[in-house]
Amino acid sequence: MSFSLKYATPDSWTKTVLQDFDQFLLDHASCEKKASGMAVNLLSHYPDRTDLVKAMTDLAIEELNHFRQVTKLIHQRGLALGTDSKDPYINQFRKSIRRGTDEYMLDQLLIASIVEARGAERFGLIGEALEEGPLKEFYEAIHHSEKRHQELFITLAKRYLPAAEVDKRLQQLLEVEAQIVASLPARAALH
Repeated sequence: MSFSLKYATPDSWTKTVLQDFDQFLLDHASCEKKASGMAVNLLSHYPDRTDLVKAMTDLAIEELNHFRQVTKLIHQRGLALGTDSKDPYINQFRKSIRRGTDEYMLDQLLIASIVEARGAERFGLIGEALEEGPLKEFYEAIHHSEKRHQELFITLAKRYLPAAEVDKRLQQLLEVEAQIVASLPARAALH
């Protein structure tokens, strides 16, 4: 069920993040908070889908725990959380969501999976770039967590919709995502 992204994050992104790691941490916290909210939104939208509700409940708690961990790192650096800003990557990608009950659910799940895959890729790059220590270990752990989430959303999509339909739409959305990522400038943010 695993898939590969169609555009690899360039080295310039990692260099940009390392040059302003405090800003990256602030953005990372915001992303974790939003991911938790997205999981709650999904389970609220589909209360009759028992497997989805269970999975999204667990995911919301895990993402909120990640938020707590990143917030702790932020506070240790003498920083404070700021207000959330719009994420150009997410905003552009969400324009691909189709209308219709099944189409909407499928696109929500697949976009979430691809976003988690992008997060896994980028957290992995950060983990590789950091010096040995707790921060490196944290980002390596987050990398593995995001990979699990990537698989979770695909599993859920195939639980509720035909596998061939899921696979076809996944390939379409991977193309869209690659174009979006390639068009955005590198910044000290996850996306």
